[in-house]
Amino acid sequence: MTAADLEIRPVSGLDPDQVDLFGAWAQVYEASSRHTLGPAHSSWSPQERRELLLSTERQRLAWAGVSAGTVVGAVTLAMPMHDNLETAGVDLAVLPGHRRAGVGSQLLAIAEAASARAGRSVLLAETRWGIGGDDEGGAFAASHGYAAAQTALGSTLTLPAPRDHLEAVLAADGTDGYRIRTCWDGIPQEWLEGRAELSRRMSTDVPLGDLQLEEEVWDAERVLSAYAQIDAMGRRVVDSFAVEEATGRLVGYTQVQVDHAGVGHQQDTLVMREHRGHGLGLRLKAASTLAVMGELPSVGSIRTWNADDNLPMLTVNRAIGYERDAWLREWQKVV
Repeated sequence: MTAADLEIRPVSGLDPDQVDLFGAWAQVYEASSRHTLGPAHSSWSPQERRELLLSTERQRLAWAGVSAGTVVGAVTLAMPMHDNLETAGVDLAVLPGHRRAGVGSQLLAIAEAASARAGRSVLLAETRWGIGGDDEGGAFAASHGYAAAQTALGSTLTLPAPRDHLEAVLAADGTDGYRIRTCWDGIPQEWLEGRAELSRRMSTDVPLGDLQLEEEVWDAERVLSAYAQIDAMGRRVVDSFAVEEATGRLVGYTQVQVDHAGVGHQQDTLVMREHRGHGLGLRLKAASTLAVMGELPSVGSIRTWNADDNLPMLTVNRAIGYERDAWLREWQKVV
C-alpha cells in the first residue's frame, strides 16, 4: 500500500453501524502488542476499550486507518478532564505488516491536529519492547518531535507465588502502628476522601522523570467514578491499604485489577513520604497478592510497570518474586 491509499475513519464505541470497524480497530492494538512484547503482551479488550471511549475521566477520540477494506492502524487521543488540561496522550498502533508505509504518520497527524484544536500543548506517548529486544517505535517517535522523558521496567509475577513467604512478610502487621486492610470491588464510604488524597499524592510523590505533569485533582466523587468504570469494563479490583492505627488514616495503598483474560494488572502503589521506612510497600503488595490468589485462584500472573529509577519499588517487586520482562519509554512533545 501507499500513503495515498489510506482512508482515516473516526471510531465510536456506541455507533451500531461501526461494530465491525470498532472490533477491527481494537484488534490492531492487540496484534501490535503481541508482536512487540510476545509473552509479556497484554491489551485492553474491546469491551474495555469501549468503556474507555465513554469515560468522563478523559475525553477520548479515536480513528482507524483503513486500506483496501482492512483496518491496518489505530490511534486514540486521550485528554484529561479534571487536571493537566494542557496535556493529551496519544496511543498509536499499526499492524506489523503495514509499518513504514506512512500509516502511523498519517494517524499521528490526525491526533495531533485534534489535540491542537483542543488547546493541548503537551503530547505524551509510549513505546514498549521486550527485554533483549529493540525499541521499534522509538525512532518513529523521535522523528516526529518527541523526546524521551522517562523509562520504566515491566515485570511479571507468576501465580501462585510462595504463600509461606508472603504470609511471613505480613507476620509483623499491626505491631508497629500500621495495619493492612484489603477490599474487593470498591471501598467503604468512610475511606473515599482518604483514597482521593492517596491518588492526589500519587501524582506528586513518585518519580516522573522529565514529564511535564501537574498535581492531579481528586475527590470522593472522582474515586467513585473510577470504581464504576472498572466495573463497567468487567474487571475485578482488589485494593490493599496501610492504615495508621492511631488516627485511622489511610497512608498507603496498592491496587490490582484482573482483566477479562484472567491477568492481573498492578495499578498504583504508594506509601506517603512521611510514612516510609516501615516496609509498608512490601506488606501492601504481599497482601494484595495473597488476596488475588485466594479470591481468584485461576489468575496466572500479575504484571506491573515501574520507573527505572524507582529503586525502592523495584526492590519490593524482587522481594515479592516479580521477574523483569519488558521496557517502556514515555515520550513527550511540547508544541
